[in-house]
Amino acid sequence: MTVDTVGRFERALEGLEVGLERVSAADASERIERIVEEPAVGASLPFEGVSLPASVTTEPTAGELEAARTGVTPVGFAVAEYGTVAVESTVDGAEPISLYPDRHVAVVAESDVVPDLSAGFERLAEGFDAGRDSVVFATGRSATADMGDLVHGVHGPGDVDVIVLEDR
Repeated sequence: MTVDTVGRFERALEGLEVGLERVSAADASERIERIVEEPAVGASLPFEGVSLPASVTTEPTAGELEAARTGVTPVGFAVAEYGTVAVESTVDGAEPISLYPDRHVAVVAESDVVPDLSAGFERLAEGFDAGRDSVVFATGRSATADMGDLVHGVHGPGDVDVIVLEDR
């Protein structure tokens, strides 16, 4: 993984009107806390030294999920070419947490940003071989033009922020 791959990912996200911040693991918890709009729900973050803010509910009820303004999830991998994040199925329900709230905060390790779709399919195959069998691919903010003009946030998050954890 090269810095250019993350730069390419960042440029793709800019075109999708998605924010990206590169932070160290030591600074990530604080940055996530500043982005989160309450009420918030989240899935456990598997990155060493990174935790969810105390105000984030990690085992939300259906009502808490529906009322949440922000959902915070880890990302298994991201595809730089398209600005796509792959939210893998987790026991604490990362998929609905990434889809229901108005804002999705996706957290991905820099080393998990792959350059293109071929590399993404390789990562997907590795996950399937390891027993992970469900992934939500999200590219940008929710958008639909079903009824005319393009509208964001009707069928998912209207705002997306990506936190890239720098490998050091």
